[in-house]
Amino acid sequence: MKLWVLLCLALLLVELQNGACQQPKRRKDVGENRIRPAGKRLKVRHPKLKDAGGKGQSLLTQVLDKGRFLRLGQTTTMTPGKNMELRCKGSNIGWSYPAYLDTFNDSRLSIKQSDKYSQLILTSPSAADTGPYSCWVIVCDGTECEKDHDHIYVSHIYFTDQDNLFVPSAIHFEIVYLRPDRPAVVPCRVTDPQAKVSLHREVPAEEIPANGTTVTYDPTKGFILQSPSLEHQGVLYCKAVTKGTPQVSIKYQLLYVEVPSGPPFVSLEASPESVRGGDNLNVTCTVLGEPEVDINFTWVYPGQDHRPVHVQTSWRLVNRGLGHTTRISQSVMTVEDMETIDFGNYMCKAKNLHGETIVTIDIISK
Repeated sequence: MKLWVLLCLALLLVELQNGACQQPKRRKDVGENRIRPAGKRLKVRHPKLKDAGGKGQSLLTQVLDKGRFLRLGQTTTMTPGKNMELRCKGSNIGWSYPAYLDTFNDSRLSIKQSDKYSQLILTSPSAADTGPYSCWVIVCDGTECEKDHDHIYVSHIYFTDQDNLFVPSAIHFEIVYLRPDRPAVVPCRVTDPQAKVSLHREVPAEEIPANGTTVTYDPTKGFILQSPSLEHQGVLYCKAVTKGTPQVSIKYQLLYVEVPSGPPFVSLEASPESVRGGDNLNVTCTVLGEPEVDINFTWVYPGQDHRPVHVQTSWRLVNRGLGHTTRISQSVMTVEDMETIDFGNYMCKAKNLHGETIVTIDIISK
């Protein structure tokens, strides 16, 4: 009997072992939730992404106290009177800053280049130093160098001064030209980006609202007239307020211009029309053009390098048509006591940033 029981137990044990062997072990799928203790959360670890760096990040930084650095954004607010030190990474760096610092050859500004970075230092900055500061990498191929446009970093820096909400100007009256084919800017820039600024006309006294479409406001530039017209002409000014008494900007004279951009339109005439030996001759070269575009005159004449002449150049603004403003530029050549060598072809070359125009007139003896 005992033998029979032992035999049954042995057979049962064999069956159980065979069944366990037939069940394959299942591997856990990737990402399968694991059993975790109740009340505890497991942290999911994501793979670290490499820092893009380079093109997407600014290399323009401000040096703070105790060797700390601050990477500058599109706009930065600083305290006037406290020395500013900016750095830009690179072994060959170019800089840009408010133009008046160059105009007045300001000794407060210095730039130094080291092996790894360039350094711009401005001592005792004031509200007048508010503006865009930028740096860029200079790439050279042999002796030819150029700006790397993929690595330009700009920050508009405000030196906030509650006594000077507008960026101070060396002049008290500025002309703004209005053209129908491009926006015009009334450049009342502020030193505090939080200041509330409005645009006003002097006569008749009224506010010109910034509606976000035809008139917009940018604290780094001023008020932008998107589609200037004759109705915008006149004397304007800006008003700014933060917490105290409102402050008023300088005045801006807006003049409407309807002169096409291009090479100079030139006319040439002689006076008197009839000359003889011993007479005095005036040859006048006249250009009608855009008010703020300078004209460079050059003369070629028969007695050049042999006879003395006097040349006088001038320009003035005139109103033409319905309030349109035009610049008349003139160069007058005077030849005294005409001699035989002075008769012949007189040539005037007028050049502007758009091109050059050449006109001639033949002076013959009567």
